[in-house]
Amino acid sequence: MGPQPKHRRILLALTAAATVAAGAALPAGPAAAAEIPVGRGSYSDTRPPGTSGPVDNAGQPVTPKVTERVADRPVPTNDWWSSLAFQRAADNPYSLPMFGHPLSYRAVAGGLEVGYATEHVVVGGGVQYEFQHKADLTLGVAGLNAPDARADGWSDWTVSPYWSGGGRTLRATIGHGSPYVYAEATGGAAQITAAAAPQVFADDGNALGITVGGKHYALFAPTGSDWTVSGSTLSADLGGKDYYSVAVLPDPGAFETFSRYAFSFVTGSRVDWDYAQDQGRMNATYTLQTEAREGTETGTLQALYPHQWKHTSDQLTAYEYVSPRGTMKVREGASFTTSQDVTGVLPALPKSGGVDQGRLTAFVNEVADTAAVGRADTYWTGKALGRLAQVVPLADQVGAAQARDKILGVMKARLEEWFTAGGETEFSYDAVWKTLTGYPASYGSDTELNDHHFHYGYYVMAAAVVAQYDPAWAADAAWGGMVRELIADAANPARDGDRYPFLRGFDVYAGHSWAAGHAGFAAGNNQEASSESVNLSAGLIMFGAATGDTELRDLGVYLLTTESEAVRNYWFDADEDAFPADFQHNTLGMVWSAGGAHATWWTGNPEEIHGINVLPVTGASLHLARDKAAIDRNLAEMERENGGPAVEWRELLWEFQALSDPAAARAAYAAGGGGTYAPEAGESWAHVYHWIHTLAATGAPDPTVTADSPTAAVFAAGGTRTYAAHNYGATDQTVTFSDGKTLRVPARSSTTETG
Repeated sequence: MGPQPKHRRILLALTAAATVAAGAALPAGPAAAAEIPVGRGSYSDTRPPGTSGPVDNAGQPVTPKVTERVADRPVPTNDWWSSLAFQRAADNPYSLPMFGHPLSYRAVAGGLEVGYATEHVVVGGGVQYEFQHKADLTLGVAGLNAPDARADGWSDWTVSPYWSGGGRTLRATIGHGSPYVYAEATGGAAQITAAAAPQVFADDGNALGITVGGKHYALFAPTGSDWTVSGSTLSADLGGKDYYSVAVLPDPGAFETFSRYAFSFVTGSRVDWDYAQDQGRMNATYTLQTEAREGTETGTLQALYPHQWKHTSDQLTAYEYVSPRGTMKVREGASFTTSQDVTGVLPALPKSGGVDQGRLTAFVNEVADTAAVGRADTYWTGKALGRLAQVVPLADQVGAAQARDKILGVMKARLEEWFTAGGETEFSYDAVWKTLTGYPASYGSDTELNDHHFHYGYYVMAAAVVAQYDPAWAADAAWGGMVRELIADAANPARDGDRYPFLRGFDVYAGHSWAAGHAGFAAGNNQEASSESVNLSAGLIMFGAATGDTELRDLGVYLLTTESEAVRNYWFDADEDAFPADFQHNTLGMVWSAGGAHATWWTGNPEEIHGINVLPVTGASLHLARDKAAIDRNLAEMERENGGPAVEWRELLWEFQALSDPAAARAAYAAGGGGTYAPEAGESWAHVYHWIHTLAATGAPDPTVTADSPTAAVFAAGGTRTYAAHNYGATDQTVTFSDGKTLRVPARSSTTETG
């Protein structure tokens, strides 16, 4: 027998256990609870007795730190700026560093610290790089000393912190990609404190160009005002007006261009996506709403991340910024559009001659004979559901109807138990934080609002597989309503809802999700298992397709397509232009706002660092095959670090290898004891065997060919292509591929053709 799988995030679990052992009692919810019916299921409006909701690091309950003006709006936790609204540190009522890129920020009593990190440090013995926040300027109002800072408004990727104290107020609007900070101030003169006495390189009275610590900034006060410099303090009487702005400049020569847009204040941001299904492309437009505070100019400047500028045909300027994600390029204009090929997802890899049907049947029956989902927490229940879900279509392929139906029955029973309030397991709605939390919770999904997209993605994927075989079960009036409740918590596409925030954990501008509900770290927020985030997106595609909900399906296509590009750039550095040159690793286990770490939360084991952004392996993992050279580099580094082939999680890494070199993966499976030991907890030998041997026959995925269906894919071995598609609909469908191939797919079935 091989090694048993390690438990994910075990250090966090031990920390939580130690806190309880030390006597830090968790606050209990009220005893009386109402069950809110949703179809045949229900959730509770009150936490189970003895459990907890969001707390600070002293174990005390916290509420959203927002102004009265927005008190009724759902707060978007799990964002780049969430430490402003979720006070995780009991002794810090302001914020921890928030990384908008190119600027970083931190709220303090006197206003907003602003920094621009152009240099990085490599820490942790070489495993982590950080572009750390360091204040170049602190923006405020003369005499401001606020007791706290609160969120006073937000949009898709901007937020407005607010300070009030001593008869003075400050409201700043900051955002991803914005080189500007837009300030509204009352009760005193605009006051900016520099980290050192600034050097002035331009002085137009109300517009001042300064250099601080080698960084170049422009300060803009209303026309008629004048900036004065006294040591490291800069101030301007606003002349009865209530606004000023500051911009970080790529170089002093940009002063005039940035002056042009100084008073075009950003008031909001919005992304709109459009799945051009007939072209197999996802188009997304990112727009800033602006207001001219003086003059008529309403344009602006914004910096694009690599995953954006690599996929836009909109004109960019020559201006650039440094960021933890690589070079950001500047767009002159209030909007830009990206366009990307869509990589399809499949409920399972296609049936092929490379799989021994008898052996696969034996593996399937082994899963069916022991099929069970224990009453664990939301994460480990999800993992167990995900494991079974991947075997169901394989049972169908080999004609093992009895095994298929038994597995489906086990999945339904456990999902229905979770989807019914009042038992040992349930979901409870928190009306203060506007979130749905499953109990038993785990890894801070209750106290820190962590990882909801990770946990619930497994439930949605499992429900999508059930819906594939039993559409009536997934109807809203049956159990589909509760599936949609989980989707709304983790990935609500509505901006005007009053029960859940817009796309809770998904950062539309950064291009990926964030895991920590509070972002209460000096390095900002983080995400470890990007593949578990992708699992949710794939579940949305499949559940949407299975229930005829094209809007939900298209949301999943947007999320998966966008995050796939972020993953290839920022986790795997596929183009080798994102990581600093002196960072001696070619993959990250975790992306942080300030940088990245070749590590996991619970271990420094190379196999798990290299595997954490692979699991779970599903028909959504095909997007990883877009960069086969990156897979090869990744696995080569793992073997160097490990001193040889993988032992821990080796079956996951074989599956990863099969996306680049299927023959080598099949050989590793044979030599490494495939099928003879207990695999990772979310895997089964039925799925591992089928995955590796199917790809050995069909060849690796061919991302150069797209389709007019989000549930279709192409594989290539030598000069031969294999085409596969699944039709969730009730009528036959013809899928057209970009190379001209067409595939007729009967209703509610999969079809494969070669040639």
